[in-house]
Amino acid sequence: MDLNAEIDQLLRESQTWIPLIMQYSSKLLLALVTLLIGWWFINRLTGNISKLLAARKADPALQGFIGSMANIILKVLLIISVASMVGVETTSFIAAIGAAGLAIGLALQGSLANFAGGVLILLFRPLRIGDWIEAQGVMGTVDSIQIFHTVLRTGDNKTVIVPNGNLSNGIITNYNRQPTRKVVFDVGVDYEADLQAAREVLLELAQDERVLREPAPVVVVSALGDSAITVSLRLWVDTPNYWDVMFMLNEQARDRLKMRGIGIPFPQRVVHMVHESAPAE
Repeated sequence: MDLNAEIDQLLRESQTWIPLIMQYSSKLLLALVTLLIGWWFINRLTGNISKLLAARKADPALQGFIGSMANIILKVLLIISVASMVGVETTSFIAAIGAAGLAIGLALQGSLANFAGGVLILLFRPLRIGDWIEAQGVMGTVDSIQIFHTVLRTGDNKTVIVPNGNLSNGIITNYNRQPTRKVVFDVGVDYEADLQAAREVLLELAQDERVLREPAPVVVVSALGDSAITVSLRLWVDTPNYWDVMFMLNEQARDRLKMRGIGIPFPQRVVHMVHESAPAE
């Protein structure tokens, strides 16, 4: 009799918890499938991100960092979504994560700005290692590009560390990006000089093998100064030859012009003295 009563009670209770089991088992199964598929998809997606960065020749450190960061963030979001599917309350959990993220962001806002700048530099590559650039009031060769800063080596061999946040938001002059550069060589000649002879001398200097034939070198009168006429030689060279050609012009122009009797006057000023007569007594 007691056994039959227990069976009847069990049957009556089963009518309540069996539907609950069916309901939650289906949610649990769906959540498990979502977790497995999402996990696989996230791994594939972050792998493709790493391949894309590698194809763009991004820095290896940046490839690993962005791939790992994206993988962690997406998997945390996936776990939160799966937990909400099975009925776990995630509102307070998300709020706690948001508050923690805000606090960390405020504490590290300068570093985060430098990190974002480093990501932009490594992705879009406005400068490369070995480039001679001018930025943030500094000129130098790019020695390395880090996540938070870029290291420059100046012409006198000083090391300058520039934060990437300032670098990415400022003006960057890259002297090595273009394959060719224009050399503008100005020289002042005397007002009594033969301008045609001066033009011939400068064009003779432009016959150097490092000077490109196209566009052809030209000589123009660019200014009439206080004490000299400025004659300007304009020519094009391959970028690596820029300074060698400029130094060659500085070294040889004076002697060549002097041999043709063309003087290079130094700055001078003419002062007229006016003598006033003494007043009569």
